[in-house]
Amino acid sequence: MKEENTARFKSKAFAIRIVKLYKYLCDEKKEFVMAKQLLRCGTSVGANLAESECAITKKDFLSKVYIALKECAETQYWLELLYDTDYLSKEQYQSILADCLEIRKMLTATTKTVSFTLNSKL
Repeated sequence: MKEENTARFKSKAFAIRIVKLYKYLCDEKKEFVMAKQLLRCGTSVGANLAESECAITKKDFLSKVYIALKECAETQYWLELLYDTDYLSKEQYQSILADCLEIRKMLTATTKTVSFTLNSKL
């Protein structure tokens, strides 16, 4: 599998977009509270996936991926809220939401696969 197709690669590219969106929200829209929440959870997805690469066990790996999935879900919430409160245009929202949903699907698939593997060994 090519690196650019991995959740780790996509989550880093997504984090870069989140950082740029954070700067835009602060500089152009003067929105700081929701922007900070978005920055924290949006960049945490990739950070948790990076940490999962050094997991000691499969359970540890699964735990880190689950955390990344939860952070991705939270990111989606803040994106929706920013759109619903008119801080993001429809085009901005749809573009970054598509990336968020793609990563979320990848992480969901990973957690299901690893959970199945762990449960089948019991």
